[in-house]
Amino acid sequence: MSAPVLSIIILAVMFLLATVLPLNMGALAFVGAFLLGSVFLGMSTTEILSNFPGGLFLTIVGVTYLFAIAQNNGTIDLLVRGAVRMVGSKVALIPWVMFAITALITAVGALSPAAVAIIAPIALSFAAKHKINPLMMGMMVIHGAQAGGFSPIAVYGVTVNGIIAKTELAASPMAIFLASFFFNLVVALVLFIVLGGNKLLSSRTGQFIEQAAEKRMKVSVGARAAGVTLQGSGSDISPASVSAKGSSAESSTADGAATSGGARATVPQLVTVLGLIALAVISLGFKVDVGFVSITVAIILALVSPEAQKGAVNKISWSTVLLICGMLTFVGVLEEAGTIKFVSSGVAQLGMPLLAALLICYIGGIVSAFASSTAILAALIPLAVPFLASGEIGAVGVIAALAVSSTIVDVSPFSTNGALVLANAPEGVDKDKFYKQILAYSGIVVAAGPAVAWLVMVVPGWM
Repeated sequence: MSAPVLSIIILAVMFLLATVLPLNMGALAFVGAFLLGSVFLGMSTTEILSNFPGGLFLTIVGVTYLFAIAQNNGTIDLLVRGAVRMVGSKVALIPWVMFAITALITAVGALSPAAVAIIAPIALSFAAKHKINPLMMGMMVIHGAQAGGFSPIAVYGVTVNGIIAKTELAASPMAIFLASFFFNLVVALVLFIVLGGNKLLSSRTGQFIEQAAEKRMKVSVGARAAGVTLQGSGSDISPASVSAKGSSAESSTADGAATSGGARATVPQLVTVLGLIALAVISLGFKVDVGFVSITVAIILALVSPEAQKGAVNKISWSTVLLICGMLTFVGVLEEAGTIKFVSSGVAQLGMPLLAALLICYIGGIVSAFASSTAILAALIPLAVPFLASGEIGAVGVIAALAVSSTIVDVSPFSTNGALVLANAPEGVDKDKFYKQILAYSGIVVAAGPAVAWLVMVVPGWM
């Protein structure tokens, strides 16, 4: 059996095990890299570990550490309250506030499931209070998380752009970010219209703002009820970790992270907001490494507010670090085995670049609905690089379409995001019916999402 075929079998077994069993895909990838590299390819451990993505490791640790401190000191609650206050009593704008806040949280470095875990309880409680369709509200939160997920300083964005940077393909981080943002924005707009958003235009609400932090505490209960664990995904959204989020928020309030019912910002919160702005300006405007900038800002915040950084290191998404670093190390061994050229040649032999691109998008979408989106991106993009390097089809468009296809399906109740929304179903909502509604919607997204992304992002660049 040839090395490329063997490596593909190992990859398939890894995905199967990570989907069926509660195993981290990254840990499996390290084992796969070791077995494939040392046993079958004769590589030394030093050669295998040369593929370890040290820069990406620092970036993920830095941005998730920074976000953990921002959450501990109450800055995230401050942003939510401020955004709700801006729309006043207009109920119709609340779903869009939840979309925007979740997008902002992921854009500055939070993992998508972490952002959904924070905002979903708030959004769905508000939906119950003001008779907003819970499916619309829950999906608006998820699409908001995915809209900001490919920011150049977000985990998804850093992963994809890091892979592309190692190739000769033209990189366009902002194009990929904007493609994902506007795609999810349009989907959210369609959802808003179809699921009764127009009927909310005349509705008004009372004071919900001061209840926001308290509502968020319910996420641990909801997640535990759903038994939320993302098998093999690397996302730290287990019941224990989600509960920790709630307890940290309680401690931050007790420590003075917010005063007067959360109405005024404290000095640490203002410094945190300035730090997030500085992160964006320095890393994007001056092209300074995101990892070093984010961890520098995090340490400054820890010095300003030592209490807020307690437990922040433990809230770094170590399982995601393991997932991404393991997968990219394994991909490096795949390249040594000739697997990437083998698969790319097979795709090229189809003789139809558009069909090949569509096939890649559907593979990403279907598998990601049940497995880790991050792992899918880390595996499929390198496999597509040689095919894209031929120049027969626009690389940026294909990568953007693949990115959207692999993440938009996280609305599935089998993914962490979808499970969190289901777990936080408002009181009075039939959970079986709600589950079927989410399942039906995710089926539509899986069936149509990759095709629409391909049609919008790939076809124009080929014509």
